[in-house]
Amino acid sequence: MHCPFCSAEDTKVIDSRLVAEGDQVRRRRECLSCAERFTTYEVAELVMPRVIKQNGSREPFNEEKLRAGFQRALEKRPVPIEDVEAAINQIKHRLRATGEREIRSLELGELVMDELRQLDQVAYVRFASVYRDFQDIAEFRDEIARLEKDSVAN
Repeated sequence: MHCPFCSAEDTKVIDSRLVAEGDQVRRRRECLSCAERFTTYEVAELVMPRVIKQNGSREPFNEEKLRAGFQRALEKRPVPIEDVEAAINQIKHRLRATGEREIRSLELGELVMDELRQLDQVAYVRFASVYRDFQDIAEFRDEIARLEKDSVAN
């Protein structure tokens, strides 16, 4: 780590502590050349996979798009924001856990539907109707019947 005061390369760590619920390491450092002290923060770089769209194009994973999709599906539904954030974090965790550099948008959509099914069945059907491009009321009926069957089985 270069000293921000004199740009020397040799610094020593005086103190290290976990911060931000263990997601960061705060290090107190001292420059061996000028004796100035400074603080650095170390964070693990977790790379999210790129999303392969249905048209074949690729784009970086966008958490804001994911959040907007949840909010659209959950509009006017009684689901606490904490539960929505937990679902988003669960999806991000599952994406990182795959270790893949790319994921198909269809797979990402299925992860969203899994989380919505647990959060709110109405939101799940809303999302599924757009995601699966329902063409008529029969497709809604089929999806609701599938939901009812799954909830009876569980």
